[in-house]
Amino acid sequence: MAASGKIVWTGWVISGLVSLPFLLSGFLKFKDGPEVMKGIAHLGIPESMVVPLAILELTCVVVYLIPATAVLGAILLTGYIGGAMCTTWRVGDPFFLQIVLGILVWLGLYLREDRLKELIPLRKQ
Repeated sequence: MAASGKIVWTGWVISGLVSLPFLLSGFLKFKDGPEVMKGIAHLGIPESMVVPLAILELTCVVVYLIPATAVLGAILLTGYIGGAMCTTWRVGDPFFLQIVLGILVWLGLYLREDRLKELIPLRKQ
């Protein structure tokens, strides 16, 4: 059963909003500003990893936003978020935001992708 237009649009809005922090973070890593380097140093990540992380982050988001590859993108973003959680947890920073982002990645996709509703039905009729 196909989702209604409002549900699909809600899923796209959630997906778009949840993509914004990743896009911002990825582009800021390319900017190579002192705040980014301070944050990277705090997390114990070598400066040489900033550009590869930016490429990885932006690639995951683009794959997530393309409808044909959205499920793969959600899997990749979930892995990226998992790595971010481990890194922030290791240095003692809060990681609640990453948990929320991970849930929203899948909620947005679930609402806009009918194939997921067949795989993960919330209730049977």
